[in-house]
Amino acid sequence: MVKTIWALMDSRRGSVNQAKGILKALNSRDFEIVEKNIVYNRFSGLPNWLRGRTLIGVENESKQQICSPFPDIVLSISRRTAPIARYIKKLSPQTKLVQLMHPGNTGLDEFSLIILPEHDKNKKQTPNVRHIVGCPHQITPEYLQAAKAKWYQEFVHLPRPWTAVIVGGAIKKKPFSAENAKNLALAIKKLKQQIGGSILLTTSRRTGSEAEKIIADELHDIPQYAYLWGDTRENPYSGYLACADNIVVTGDSVSMCCEATGTGKPIYIFRGKNWLTPKHERFVASVVDKKCAMLLENADADFVPQESLNAATEVAELIAKL
Repeated sequence: MVKTIWALMDSRRGSVNQAKGILKALNSRDFEIVEKNIVYNRFSGLPNWLRGRTLIGVENESKQQICSPFPDIVLSISRRTAPIARYIKKLSPQTKLVQLMHPGNTGLDEFSLIILPEHDKNKKQTPNVRHIVGCPHQITPEYLQAAKAKWYQEFVHLPRPWTAVIVGGAIKKKPFSAENAKNLALAIKKLKQQIGGSILLTTSRRTGSEAEKIIADELHDIPQYAYLWGDTRENPYSGYLACADNIVVTGDSVSMCCEATGTGKPIYIFRGKNWLTPKHERFVASVVDKKCAMLLENADADFVPQESLNAATEVAELIAKL
């Protein structure tokens, strides 16, 4: 019998990408998957204990999607979607709830399964919690093959090896400082002195103009393809992951790091100074301990990762068991 899954999708790209990775992994199983696009109003920022089992914080058009017949399983992808999932459970007690990320301490026992990364073990734990290393993503061999076919010719004029440099930035009100930008660029130059070749550089909204300029100025002598924040061309991110021979990524984004490790290529993570939160520090340490990546400061040109990370398959199997 085909089971129905509603995936509560919102505007948060990181959470949506995690959910899409899981849904891809579920596609080969007997599930009918329906994505419910959730748009919030100004009350969505209220704490979940206050929003409770209601649709407070959800725009009227989105509310109209949440109606009978209800699904067998709801995949809630973030803290803000958790009250919506609980609302569905209130109306349809037989529906099973799966939550990505910690939903807060209210109504934890209503979820059949709560998926938390290892680095969130400091949060309240209950018997329905399962831990994963990193986070689910969409980087599969098929994804990489398609991206390589699309982007390879854009980079083919550059000398090999190609090193993707994926730069995040400010996190939890901690800016990406000029010192960290300088140290990142110097570490990349040191790595390129060992292995030569070119860089495939990209920055993000969170990088900041000062840090971005420092990095661009320091690396301008290295052959490169650069896609900086605000560039109006098509984003080559997927092509970077697919075509690069090795990848440098900043440790401020669990999603970026996990997507990089999903390629199976040598990964070097930049940790910086007085920047990452304790959660991010724990995550980077766990990835390095599993030998999925190295710290950029210790970069070894001969590094070979012991495994790639993608928790999407693991989570899909847990959902299927429901």
